[in-house]
Amino acid sequence: MARIETPRPIRGTQDIFGDEQRRFARVLEAFDHVRKLYAFQRVDLPVFEDTQVFARSIGETTDVVSKEMYTFEDRGGDSLTLRPEFTAGVCRAYLTNGWQQHAPLKLVTSGAVFRYERPQKGRYRQFHQIDAEVIGAAEPAADVELLAFADQLLHELGIADGVTLQLNTLGDAETRDAWRNALVAHFEKHRGELSEDSLVRLDKNPMRILDSKDPRDRPIADAAPDIDAHLTSEAGDFFEKVTKGLDAAGVKWTRNGRLVRGLDYYRHTAFEFVTDRLGAQGTVLAGGRYDGLIESLGGPATPGVGWAAGVERLAMLLEQAPEPEIVAVVVPAGDSAMEATTKLLATLRRAGVPTDMAFRGNLKRRLAKADAQNAHIAIIVGEAEIEKQEYTVKILRSGGQQAVPAGRFAAVQSSVRQAAWERDKAASVSTVLVNALGIGEDE
Repeated sequence: MARIETPRPIRGTQDIFGDEQRRFARVLEAFDHVRKLYAFQRVDLPVFEDTQVFARSIGETTDVVSKEMYTFEDRGGDSLTLRPEFTAGVCRAYLTNGWQQHAPLKLVTSGAVFRYERPQKGRYRQFHQIDAEVIGAAEPAADVELLAFADQLLHELGIADGVTLQLNTLGDAETRDAWRNALVAHFEKHRGELSEDSLVRLDKNPMRILDSKDPRDRPIADAAPDIDAHLTSEAGDFFEKVTKGLDAAGVKWTRNGRLVRGLDYYRHTAFEFVTDRLGAQGTVLAGGRYDGLIESLGGPATPGVGWAAGVERLAMLLEQAPEPEIVAVVVPAGDSAMEATTKLLATLRRAGVPTDMAFRGNLKRRLAKADAQNAHIAIIVGEAEIEKQEYTVKILRSGGQQAVPAGRFAAVQSSVRQAAWERDKAASVSTVLVNALGIGEDE
């Protein structure tokens, strides 16, 4: 019989497991915790949308739309696209579900996004993002709120050191138009010196030349006029309120006058949190104000501001994630003990005690597995224990053990739940459990 070849994973995808998965989960847990502190609601969106959702919002001339989107025609002949980012889908949902009545609306989402680009460190074709948006708030306070949220998330993860918030203003429409004209005039003088990509951008998206990494473009881009000379008083006042708000919130920032967003609907605040700890992929979180985006999707003029961050990149900055806590391991001594073991497992787990079972091997091997899991206690359930209606509890750290009446385990549920209700951080689940069972650490 011919050997069946196992299919390989698709290039640019990943299977997330072990320490990597624990880091990944830590990012999502911290994100959910901090979004609750800031009173953001969660929304979950479709993985694919009508292609126009992204073509209109991201821009037909951008690399994402022209080169990187996974677009296909379904059986009904409709053009669909796997989401390459979240903001467009959030804005589409805001319009089609009539959420204008709730404005200003503070939303978060997270999940897989898809871009057909060259895989490299921290960059995949299917990757994951966390995303936060405030829709319907034109006030600078909304920008401050989002930036404070992002800053607190980085501190919650313990990765804020070495990450810098770079901040710029793109001004209002009048400012942006004046600056754009000045940039075009400057770059036109150097048309013969620009790279091929920048020549394309000069005709379609001239601000993006400021982002160019091509050494031919850098001297020209560095000599380009600054936006500050073209700021209206209103735009300058908006930016000043954002910076003063960040100072009041204790969020450190630095000005980067070359930080831009190429699409016309971006206004005022643009920002990136960057680090040198990830090599070339230095941006870990980025966003800005997009007051014209919802109009591009057919809605009324609606202000908005948001950010997104790659979960994989944030996870790469974390220290090694701790192993999941296993408080107790139940060790059945023989097949005849399985029914009692299953009942005991259910009792402990329903009480909120992280519990595992040693499935195979002799008693010594099963206890060794419990020790290797760094469990606090092992509970031995054998025929003798069942007959006496008491279980042997072994304190793995000290090596001591004690017989505990089976009835005490029923009381564990109320003790652990009461501790959780009181948010007693000083008492771990392990401590509450041993106290409820009436056993000493040094037994």
